[in-house]
Amino acid sequence: MIINKPIFWDKKKLTLLSIIFYPFSLIFLLLGCLKKAVVKKSKFDIPIICVGNIYIGGTGKTPLVIEILKILKKIGKKPVILKKYNRSHTDEINLIKKSTKDIIITGERTNGINEAIDKKFNVVISDDGLQDYSFFKDLNIVCFNNNQQIGNGFTIPSGPLREPLSALKNCKIAIINIEKLKDKYFEKKIKNYSKNISIFYSKYMPDQRVLKRLKKKNIFAFAGIGNTKNFFTLLKNYNLNVKQTVSFPDHYNYTKKELQKMMTLAKKNNYIILTTEKDYNRIKKFNLKKIEYMPVSLKIFNQLKLLKKIKRFI
Repeated sequence: MIINKPIFWDKKKLTLLSIIFYPFSLIFLLLGCLKKAVVKKSKFDIPIICVGNIYIGGTGKTPLVIEILKILKKIGKKPVILKKYNRSHTDEINLIKKSTKDIIITGERTNGINEAIDKKFNVVISDDGLQDYSFFKDLNIVCFNNNQQIGNGFTIPSGPLREPLSALKNCKIAIINIEKLKDKYFEKKIKNYSKNISIFYSKYMPDQRVLKRLKKKNIFAFAGIGNTKNFFTLLKNYNLNVKQTVSFPDHYNYTKKELQKMMTLAKKNNYIILTTEKDYNRIKKFNLKKIEYMPVSLKIFNQLKLLKKIKRFI
């Protein structure tokens, strides 16, 4: 689903629009409860880790999935990433494929799990799927970005949450994308819904070579990801001179005309035009060599402690 995220979703205070849309949120919640009650759950003889979110997007699931795969390989496991096919999400699939060949892309996650068993993998890491009730998970990991946290706290369409915060009771690990929380309020809020949840932190790390090369350049940045502001803030936090930004909806399908228009503007102002690696995966078919991208990796703090926690469930 490609939408422009409403601004009021991330307002901390109650707004009129949130109130207007609240009855529709109740319908959305009711449909979710009915789906959960009706869907038959399958149990598999393979450990399943599900990395998902309750905030609608931009929480860093895919980079985290890649890191967990690497961590498990280091201890001798044979993990595979499970990704449900969505034509508009091929950018994420390509991002994973750049890091590993151990990926199963499937129309139904249960079919993909059976494929993983047939191919002799011994751990499945599901990229997304917290709201998929068709199979049992051994470990649910929920991701947050501290810039948005839970937005206004309401479910779609009156807020950005895919399900209510009570769903956190099914999660054993939360990973917040920030080096360290100065205010523990958000941490306490998470623990109110899941007392035994373990909270870890992560940080996006831009590629140092690209960063060094762009240090003294004027940047025109654009992005079509879950929270474009996070990308622009990241560039500024690493002291890049970002002169202009343009935001598009998540998984946006760019046209060549749109890209050429931005390139013309960048050239006119002597800007370097820069985007995310996910966006670049969607536009590289146009072979526009003037557009650059910033590779980003995810650093997980207390990684050994996280691994110890994961091992308990697999």
